[in-house]
Amino acid sequence: MVGDHIFKALSDKNRRKIIELLQTKEMTAGDIASNFELSKPTISEHLKVLKKADIIYSEKEGNFVKYYLNTTVFHEVVSFFMNIIKK
Repeated sequence: MVGDHIFKALSDKNRRKIIELLQTKEMTAGDIASNFELSKPTISEHLKVLKKADIIYSEKEGNFVKYYLNTTVFHEVVSFFMNIIKK
């Protein structure tokens, strides 16, 4: 079952833009922040919400933390809606 935390994470346009950015490649928080006119702490909060929803995950590489898209969650969301359509 798709949790409310996933829909909450997807409800914000800035978080959706972060997801779009991560579609093509992994990025650091600084890379992500350079695409917004938001403060780095605000970007960090958006990343926390996305991580809590398991939409993204991170890995430390040297001095940096890289963020990746977790496509498994999107398979769950699509399945959720497909089950609604079938009923």
